[in-house]
Amino acid sequence: MSLPATPSQTAGPYFHIGLGWLVRTELFGPAARGERVTVWGRVLDGDGRPVEDALLEIWQADADGRYPRPAVPGEGAGAPALDGFGRIPTDRDGRFRFGTIVPGPVPGPGGRTQAPHLLVSVFMRGLLRRLVTRVYFPGQPGNADDPVLGLVEPDRRGTLVARRGRKDPALLEWNVVLQGDAETVFFDC
Repeated sequence: MSLPATPSQTAGPYFHIGLGWLVRTELFGPAARGERVTVWGRVLDGDGRPVEDALLEIWQADADGRYPRPAVPGEGAGAPALDGFGRIPTDRDGRFRFGTIVPGPVPGPGGRTQAPHLLVSVFMRGLLRRLVTRVYFPGQPGNADDPVLGLVEPDRRGTLVARRGRKDPALLEWNVVLQGDAETVFFDC
């Protein structure tokens, strides 16, 4: 007896249903040091349509370039000033928004320093694996020498660098474009 193969299916969209309690749109606590910014943008498909059920997962270093870690017994207790992690869903127009601080430079490949950046994973229906990208901050002197940004073709680097608001420099725009001419750079991990 042989049975016909069934079509494969992708996961989701479950982000708004089962992960609501994990949503965190402020990545810092009130005691965090550093330049406070708000990052906003949209997740768009290859035709420029909004993706209404995507989820961005953000991880970042603190203002000193250190990634937070769980408390170690005997090293003191207390809530960290910066958690460095958040999950941000898109709304029905593909928009997202989160508050954070500009992280410090972190060690990179070969001992080279990486420019301040956010690590971003994109999850959405139709994807079997997350998309991995980065957000760099405009005007950072380390951007020119960043070892990871340097791997990206010069004409595509702009997809990884947020743009400052004209009226409010603490407001940064960064969009995720999934396909097409303006496609965001994604990394294999």
